[in-house]
Amino acid sequence: MNPTLNRAALPALPEACRPLVDPAELRPRIVHFGLGAFHRAHQAVYTEAAAARSGEPWGIVAVGPRSSAPIEDARAQDCLFSVTDRVPGAGRTRVVGSVVDALRMGPDAERIDALLSGPEVTAVTLTVTEKGYSRLPRTGALDTADPGIAADLAATADREPVPMRTVVGRLTASLAARFRRCGAPITVVSCDNAAANGTALAAVVRGFAESAAWPDRDRLLDWLRESVAFPDSVVDRIVPATTDEDRDRASRALGVRDGSAVLGEPFRQWVVQDAFAADRPPWELDGALLVPDVAPHQLMKLRLLNGAHSALAYLGLAAGCATVAEVMRAEWGERLVRRFTGEVATTLPAGLDVAAYVEDLVARFGNPAIAHRLQQIGSDGSRKVPERWLGALRELRARGTAAPVLELALGGWADATRPGQRGGQAFGTADPAQAALAECWDGAAGPAEVVARLLTALGAADLAEDGDLVRSVAARMPDVRAGRIDL
Repeated sequence: MNPTLNRAALPALPEACRPLVDPAELRPRIVHFGLGAFHRAHQAVYTEAAAARSGEPWGIVAVGPRSSAPIEDARAQDCLFSVTDRVPGAGRTRVVGSVVDALRMGPDAERIDALLSGPEVTAVTLTVTEKGYSRLPRTGALDTADPGIAADLAATADREPVPMRTVVGRLTASLAARFRRCGAPITVVSCDNAAANGTALAAVVRGFAESAAWPDRDRLLDWLRESVAFPDSVVDRIVPATTDEDRDRASRALGVRDGSAVLGEPFRQWVVQDAFAADRPPWELDGALLVPDVAPHQLMKLRLLNGAHSALAYLGLAAGCATVAEVMRAEWGERLVRRFTGEVATTLPAGLDVAAYVEDLVARFGNPAIAHRLQQIGSDGSRKVPERWLGALRELRARGTAAPVLELALGGWADATRPGQRGGQAFGTADPAQAALAECWDGAAGPAEVVARLLTALGAADLAEDGDLVRSVAARMPDVRAGRIDL
């Protein structure tokens, strides 16, 4: 059996597989919430390159919000992991060394507070998915009735620091500790797929502070407004779930066992609003875009890439496919992407190179070396569908413009919410609103009533009351159920 990847093993690695920096020379300068595959294949890669090219010691301390297993796995390898760029017939595997420590959000709360209270840490990044923001779907405000948020707010009455159950609670409490101990400015960058993600994060952090029992909360709120920046960002890289075969392939390339290996497509993008309150890594040295306004880029990514991804997922699952590349090999797969993006592109701002973006999408989705599973993409649909589809659909209907592909995609999602075996959804996808979605099927007179109920459950009562839309979506569901994708 090969030895395990760790710092002691680095000198024996093939030179092309070694980190760009010596991890021992980095310092904790960034705290990141969420040690998932996407962070490791995206922000960690940009940060390592920025440290290597600038000579500045930008190290990341990763915080695991939930299970302790990823943290223990990371510590066992000195927080090293490999990233493989996957292309047909080839691939490049390299170890990334930018993560210098890994902490558990609950048990290591005091350590997190200490890091964020020190002026050396000048940035926080997050990849906790849309549901990690504990927002009310209709308003975007903090959901103070969420059990985790409610428990965290109750804990603010205690004098001693206590572990928090939610990322919003932990982040706000740690920012409050920074305010009290050093008051140095800091930047908090959301890297999750949501429109105006920085603005959304700022709203829930400030909402938590407003509802907390801290006696100095008014002064804390002033500091949050003046000294903490929440720039919006757009992140893009397809990072499928890692399989045992992927880990074995990476381990063979390295000559040591890497249990934390991740893989992704060669393409990656990071667009960040240039609105920082403190020092940051020079991510632009590795190709990140620093722009005054990310909204046009964000809208294009959410509506074209993420929107097409969800359409491929639900319709592909209905047709018996397992991965994006498999759907693209179907006779209707590329046609779906081109017609979906053509329909939605009319809702985007002027000045974007949509044609080039779509050509990149077709090539990326068709990459057979990336086994991006439809079940993974189709999970959390109640969070994703409103962001990715409904805004564009409203705009098109307001203009009186037909939206047959969006309606077909909605039919695919609606069908996928029906209860499956063992209490799950039809294709094994997971959803935080699964129980509420399942209730939409109970006693419904037919598909149209199901669609109307589902749209209402998404917070889209206006669309649920659009009889023509509801009937059109419902009319597509029988064909989708039968695996017939008619474009």
